[in-house]
Amino acid sequence: MSRIARALTIAGSDSGGGAGIQADLKTFQELGVYGMSALTAVTVQNTLGVSKVYPLPPIAATEQIDAVGDDLGVDAVKTGMLFNAEIIEAVAERIRAFNWSQVIVDPVMIAKGGASLLQPEAMRALKTVLLPLATMVTPNIPEAEALCGMKIDNMTDRREAAKRICEFGSRQVVIKGGHADLGERVIDLYYDGSQFTELAGKRISTQHTHGTGCTFSAAITAELAKGGAALQAVFTARAFIQAAIENELALGKGHGPTNHFAYRLQGASR
Repeated sequence: MSRIARALTIAGSDSGGGAGIQADLKTFQELGVYGMSALTAVTVQNTLGVSKVYPLPPIAATEQIDAVGDDLGVDAVKTGMLFNAEIIEAVAERIRAFNWSQVIVDPVMIAKGGASLLQPEAMRALKTVLLPLATMVTPNIPEAEALCGMKIDNMTDRREAAKRICEFGSRQVVIKGGHADLGERVIDLYYDGSQFTELAGKRISTQHTHGTGCTFSAAITAELAKGGAALQAVFTARAFIQAAIENELALGKGHGPTNHFAYRLQGASR
């Protein structure tokens, strides 16, 4: 029996199960990857928003990462909610120590309901300590604006932002297009450091989109853990999240979670 691919998520916990560690582990499982986790914070949240954030001490992240890395091994790692500079620095130090080469950074900053998931003073650490280790960064448009210090109004702006993000050290970037006003289409922009690829899809009218960013980056991580090429991993992640949004679960009174098992069920029905 061949060894299963292994993926580690370093992120916060979402008590509602739609985002964070919970969404990442569901995505890893659905894509046939063994998932592991290192918690950085515990959030009190549901589909109506985040009401409390309890960050863990940086040593807690360090010890969890070491426990996984020393024993189980890691083929790809993703980071999500890191909350403050001290946690970012601790996580980056362990990624360097283990010499992990497949590192997906989802620069989680703001929850759907508006709660801050990254302290303002942590931005510098994110850009100078973590992004230089990244294989790929997956910001949405507001996150890309915050990283680059520029307004993004069109695709030309997005291309410039992608270049700037790669200048921080990341080898590749995907700037997600969900926040852009493009009518019935959503266009994600992938940049590999030299070439741009636009990936268009159909926009689904629904409020049940909680955790889409976490799920998208987790799907990329899973595919890279299995040895897939970067651009193909992005294509698979897009198909995964499209199925998850189209086949809504309609849970909760607010921004409900996406359907993490829809992609697998679609494949089984073909």
